Amino acid sequence: MKFLDRFFERSSRHVASTTGRRHFIAKFGSLLAIGTAAPVLLPIDRTSKALAAESPKAGDPGDPTSCDYWRYCSVDGFLCSCCGGSVTSCPPGTEVSHVTWVGTCRNPADGIDYIISYNDCCGKHSCGTCACTRNDSEEPMYRPFNNNDINWCLGAESNVYNCTVAVIRGTAI
Repeated sequence: MKFLDRFFERSSRHVASTTGRRHFIAKFGSLLAIGTAAPVLLPIDRTSKALAAESPKAGDPGDPTSCDYWRYCSVDGFLCSCCGGSVTSCPPGTEVSHVTWVGTCRNPADGIDYIISYNDCCGKHSCGTCACTRNDSEEPMYRPFNNNDINWCLGAESNVYNCTVAVIRGTAI
């Protein structure tokens, strides 16, 4: 028992002599900064932005019900704009998946590349209209968040796929 007492006493004295209040505050500040940055760095749950519907702008050329629409450069599935929803919102009775894949598409109106988040809408069987398979910026399966061949409804309550929305996340650098 004396050995354990001496070991813990020496360990405690060593820690006390090599660290101080400033060291504790510095470590605590680092952990606080990492804790606040972690949710931003993990690109998994994009539900809130996918649910916020954006209306098509005047500089948004093309037909959202056509596979040739500029936002659909990396889409693989049925278009929600043909299934009772819109480019950015799921049809009634479906829910947006919590996980997504991303692509970069060029808007022909302004020549800017935009980051597009493709969210699957889940909960009802596939609508079966406006099937599109475009793989302009698709990555292999070992880069899953840039691959459109995965059933992204596995992150939702129901894993039944209905259609896909294309939400602008920002401009590509």
